[in-house]
Amino acid sequence: MMSNTLNAFEEMNRLIAAANDRSLLLRVLGGLAVKVHHKSDHPAFRREFGDLDFVVAGKQRREFESFMPALGYSPHKQFNLLNGSERQIYYHNQTEMKLDVFVDAFSMCHKIPLEGRLHLHPVTIPPAELLLTKAQIADLNRKDALDIASLLLYVETGASDEKCINLTRIAQLCGADWGLYKTTSINLKRVEEVVSEESLALAEAERSLIKKRVGEILGAFESMPKSLAWQMRAKVGTRVRWYEEVEEVAR
Repeated sequence: MMSNTLNAFEEMNRLIAAANDRSLLLRVLGGLAVKVHHKSDHPAFRREFGDLDFVVAGKQRREFESFMPALGYSPHKQFNLLNGSERQIYYHNQTEMKLDVFVDAFSMCHKIPLEGRLHLHPVTIPPAELLLTKAQIADLNRKDALDIASLLLYVETGASDEKCINLTRIAQLCGADWGLYKTTSINLKRVEEVVSEESLALAEAERSLIKKRVGEILGAFESMPKSLAWQMRAKVGTRVRWYEEVEEVAR
């Protein structure tokens, strides 16, 4: 970002508040969304934030497009023209902070549907989908593995969306999509490896809790109903690439 920067967390709150004033369902995802769920400033999970990532309700897409210029953002015209029904990009006029906005679903290496789910938390997408947006990354880096670990530390697993990582929802999505299941499974194992590192500033109780919740998600995979499409794709396995390759968007 430029030297004339915005505080990403403050800007996130400003945009959410402004959207609420207009009854727009706008919710944050990415590293900032994970930070919203932190209950302390844990040294193991401190990180820098750059761009902002949001999801907006599809039925409010046109309202959102007219809303952004009033908040000091200009659209990436070519990208939005080609992709606007699924994803849009905006830049802050003074700082050039990038705003990446998904419409009704998050789609990168895998697709995470969010239609009808954005109301469940006042600021972020639901914790179950938030975890999956990180776990769906085919080439998971350490920063994203730590984001998953921190979410697992601070948000308990359960069978509902009420202050929980909803295991039923995760099983529903991964039981319908073998590729999402496969990538998520690989990355949860990666999270276990990262939190086992002695150099990471975690108490033993914290490591154990994160690993316990990883185990609960993996256990849900064992018992989840699997669609016919899932079973057919499972037979092909990793011989064929099971995720989309993601390219950076040119300015």
